[in-house]
Amino acid sequence: MTKQPSLASLKAKLADVTTPDDPRLASLAADSRKGAQLLLKQIQRRLAKAEAAEQAFQHRLHYERPFWAQGELVAGIDEVGRGPLAGPVVTSAVILPQDFDIPLVNDSKQLTPKERERLYPLILAQAEAVSIGVGSPQLIDQINIYQATRVAMQRAVLGLGRVPQQLIVDAMQIPVAVPQTRLIKGDAKSASVAAASIVAKVYRDHLMATYDALYPGYGFAKNAGYGTAEHLAGLDERGVTPIHRKTFSPVQKIIANQSRS
Repeated sequence: MTKQPSLASLKAKLADVTTPDDPRLASLAADSRKGAQLLLKQIQRRLAKAEAAEQAFQHRLHYERPFWAQGELVAGIDEVGRGPLAGPVVTSAVILPQDFDIPLVNDSKQLTPKERERLYPLILAQAEAVSIGVGSPQLIDQINIYQATRVAMQRAVLGLGRVPQQLIVDAMQIPVAVPQTRLIKGDAKSASVAAASIVAKVYRDHLMATYDALYPGYGFAKNAGYGTAEHLAGLDERGVTPIHRKTFSPVQKIIANQSRS
């Protein structure tokens, strides 16, 4: 009687199964051991999850495909950091190749920090062009956050080094002479915008971690400049830094209180 392979060895051998019609799964299905059947269900769940992710990813290429079919370069643009009390607003423009294939690329807000950090270099490696546009706290105070975001997006597009024929942007109108498709929640609907959202988010998080070292006591590495309790306590105790947005309400109040005292 032939000795059956151990479940541990089976699991190792089947780790590279990528399709439900892999003949090895038929052999596993014929294995009556409870552990073998549990392993089969695990693999089937993994394959189903991967298939769902692939289908969702293909759907996120829906807006790019018609432009690609005409031979056009498409840039996705997104921003991060409109709401914080400190730090710049950061935008990114990304031109993806037609054979782009990273199914996990999705709206950065739906990803964990570890997932974003892992996807960031993969996007940079596969993209045809990537650019960052920054709107400083001083620019935000001068022209308001909405207009500063538009300027930062313009800078990102102009910094690509290649001229896209189409832009897909998350709900904004960018002051550049390029046709634009504006989408509500575009980072969840377009792979190009999703890639830009990840690049902008990781870039800004790294920047805020650097600011945390320069201006300790506000928790910038953890809160990215948003108005958390730690950040507000830091403002009360230490005052306003050069990277704070002086026209934003909590910061304005600190400045007003300091001027009265």
